[in-house]
Amino acid sequence: MEFTAEMIAGMVQGTVEGNPKAIVNNFAKIEEGRPGCISFLANPKYAHYLYETQSSVVLVNRDFKLEGETKATLIRVDNAYETVAKLLTLYESMKPKRTGIDPLAFVAPTAKIGKDVYLAPFSAVGDNAVIGDGAQLHPHATVGANASIGENTIMYSNSVVYHDCKVGNRCVLHAGCVIGADGFGFAPTENGYEKIPQIGIVTIEDDVEIGANTCVDRSTMGSTYVRKGVKLDNLVQIAHNCEVGANTVMSAQVGVAGSTKIGEWCMFGGQVGIAGHAHIPNRTMAGAQSGIPNSIKKEGQALQGSPAIEGKLFWRAAAIYKNLPDMWADMNKMKKQVAELQAQLQELKEKQ
Repeated sequence: MEFTAEMIAGMVQGTVEGNPKAIVNNFAKIEEGRPGCISFLANPKYAHYLYETQSSVVLVNRDFKLEGETKATLIRVDNAYETVAKLLTLYESMKPKRTGIDPLAFVAPTAKIGKDVYLAPFSAVGDNAVIGDGAQLHPHATVGANASIGENTIMYSNSVVYHDCKVGNRCVLHAGCVIGADGFGFAPTENGYEKIPQIGIVTIEDDVEIGANTCVDRSTMGSTYVRKGVKLDNLVQIAHNCEVGANTVMSAQVGVAGSTKIGEWCMFGGQVGIAGHAHIPNRTMAGAQSGIPNSIKKEGQALQGSPAIEGKLFWRAAAIYKNLPDMWADMNKMKKQVAELQAQLQELKEKQ
């Protein structure tokens, strides 16, 4: 697929500066630009690459000021980073979609398969499962009995949706993710641990993306919920009976313990851990490796540390922490000096 700078500008409401007939057919990072590619410049610290890049077209913000000559044609837009994301999405949507049921796919006789579905070799669809129009199941993707997959949802290789669980429209389940495995529920007895049956389900709403080897556990009763627009990175764990609010994002290795309720538009960095039964309000942000042991009361806080505290306070404390060895030595020195002074005062009192 080839596009001119003029055509692209029309798609993104941009302004061409340079050759409107410049042709592109691929994307490249600005520092790795090649003829025929489109790049973008959003971070000022990469501005020097603009004057060296071989890319034919570069997206820049409207207020960007040139400080030299560039070979590339510029397209000025309101937000270069958001614009390239839109173009990448458009480019991906233009790729031809595979359809059809491969002879090596297994489809239960009672399953319901929508229009224009792609079932790859060794994909499997269980009894009474429902696969929506345009959905794609890649090799070894498995949909359990009575589960449902929404329209245009993609399940990559070895992703699994257990029985009875529900996945919405336009979702992406990456390789190896597991939706609906049993929650970690065991009751201690004199003879060990007795398993508590997990009879609930998982409900994944529309436009959710779940990374490779991420697990969302089914509830003990009722449903574990991942609300619309949520994005989960690789190796994330969402335990039973949790609710993840709309448009929340989690980086790799975040772990959320059971029955925790997370609000909308929250952001969690890598390896954040959240204890069970906590309530996390809307727009909470937690930096990497933060530990949240209980509920957060105030919306919109930026947290850091373990146990997590307000971010600015954490960094002030962190600045002191690295000086603790010297402070400890100074304190011991002062204690010794105080003891010596007290001994001298005692001697003076005794002489009097």
